[in-house]
Amino acid sequence: MYRYKIERHTSKNKWQTIDSGESDDSFILRDNTGECMVDLEQAEILTRHRDQWQKDGHRYTEWKLLEHDRLYVIGQFRTQGGSTLEFNTREELGALMAEWKKDMPALHARFDLDNNGTLDMQEWMLARSAAKREVAKILREAQAQPDIHIICKPHDGKLFLISNLEQTDLSRRYLFWTWAHLAIFFGALGGIGWLLRTMAP
Repeated sequence: MYRYKIERHTSKNKWQTIDSGESDDSFILRDNTGECMVDLEQAEILTRHRDQWQKDGHRYTEWKLLEHDRLYVIGQFRTQGGSTLEFNTREELGALMAEWKKDMPALHARFDLDNNGTLDMQEWMLARSAAKREVAKILREAQAQPDIHIICKPHDGKLFLISNLEQTDLSRRYLFWTWAHLAIFFGALGGIGWLLRTMAP
């Protein structure tokens, strides 16, 4: 996984971002309990691998997660696969019959036993039984698929973090951010109180 930023040195002695981006490929996270696919979309990435260099009036910065890094991941964990499959047999049967009816010549070739050009009740029942067997086969194949564990951004907007920093470093960083936000909050309250006092008659 990588993230990059390209900046240009301006006449005002400042750096202006002219390009940035990041990889969007998922990767597999493994530990002694198994493996899980990590979906990088909208993740907050904190990494100790940071390279920066300058060339021809441009500054290039790259952040990376490397293959054998020990990672700390917080997000929404879910499992999809055969054991969690939601399968509505009636809907699947109806959809398959509707698909078969789009090709009536093929349907007649399979189930018009007396070759009279129409399907009578018995022949329709035969077609429906064949469709049921097909749907049951699809269900068995789907249920046989292995489960896939995925961790991604929570739907409720909670933190989705991927980092190769040590857990103690992360704790200190978030503790600092918490105290900083509290200081800003109480500072704003004090400012509002002072403003109300000055406006009072």
